[in-house]
Amino acid sequence: LLGQILDHWFESEPLKATLATDAVIGAMASPHTPGSGYVLLHHVMGELEGRRGAWGYVAGGMGALSQAIAHAATARGAHIFAEKAVCHVLLGRDGEAQGVALQDGTEVRSKLVLSNASPQITFLELIPQEQLPKDFVQRIRQVDARSPVTKINVAVDRLPSFLAAPNARNGQPLPHHQCSIHLNCEGTQLLHQAFTEASHGHPSSRPMIELCIPSALDPGLAPPGCHVVSLFTQYTPSMLAGGQTWDEQARNAYADTVFDCIEDYAPGFKASVIGKDILTPPDLERIFGLPGGNIFHGGMSLDQLYFARPAPSYSGYRSPVPGLYLCGSGAHPGGGVMGAAGRNAAQVAIKDFRHL
Repeated sequence: LLGQILDHWFESEPLKATLATDAVIGAMASPHTPGSGYVLLHHVMGELEGRRGAWGYVAGGMGALSQAIAHAATARGAHIFAEKAVCHVLLGRDGEAQGVALQDGTEVRSKLVLSNASPQITFLELIPQEQLPKDFVQRIRQVDARSPVTKINVAVDRLPSFLAAPNARNGQPLPHHQCSIHLNCEGTQLLHQAFTEASHGHPSSRPMIELCIPSALDPGLAPPGCHVVSLFTQYTPSMLAGGQTWDEQARNAYADTVFDCIEDYAPGFKASVIGKDILTPPDLERIFGLPGGNIFHGGMSLDQLYFARPAPSYSGYRSPVPGLYLCGSGAHPGGGVMGAAGRNAAQVAIKDFRHL
């Protein structure tokens, strides 16, 4: 249990709760849920530029990271086709992968296919079910992909000024504006209460909020004087109580709750909002192909990690379909912007390719 780990090392409740947020990020779980300690480990393992456990902003926004990878690939001869949806994986006479078919009818032939899509999309939508072992299909169907996350992107016409650390007179960003700011995290019990509400089908009345202002570090993201604010919030259930749907009214009501909370810490925030983009779990699934809206393609619970990710006997990136590999967050070691699953899958695919 994460709570036991934090109680062992720390006394300050706000500090424990702030650390606890990284134990429940993207997880429909409470700091008191068994296994939550691993999720915290997953978020602090590794290093950035020699600093252990450090995170970083990507200059130009997260899309710039994808562009950097794309440029590195094309420089080595790769061909990238954006906005070309894959319809299904092409299979040979013996059931081996032979390429992919695109929705426009184009067929791309290949000896190997690596899928960065979720296991659910890869094996339940892109492969005929009769080509897969029944127990494997059952396992993929049973993956717990519940997600509590609603992402809200906000454009503001001035820098938020927090009561705890008011802005400088010149309005320039201060050190705390360049960090991850955790709100409604004064105690782990607050996080547990927010989780409990969502587990009963109700968006949290006092949601956990991670607020980042990337334009404080990267001014090119917004016009002079303005900023973009990224709000990673939870808990919001995919399915609302009473059969309600995440319509425009429900979306805006939840965003208002989040903004009201921020207003308590930074008066004037609501008046500064000039644009917002609200992405609930169903939106994250529809737009980005994240099952259940889960940013990790499936919960990072102990029963869905290591040799069991995405299924027992298939944690080594190979799949029941010869020549088809899983290289995304649904593979070992799971989600996060680290590229580990992709690198590992590439190593396995290269090894197999040499024998074809």
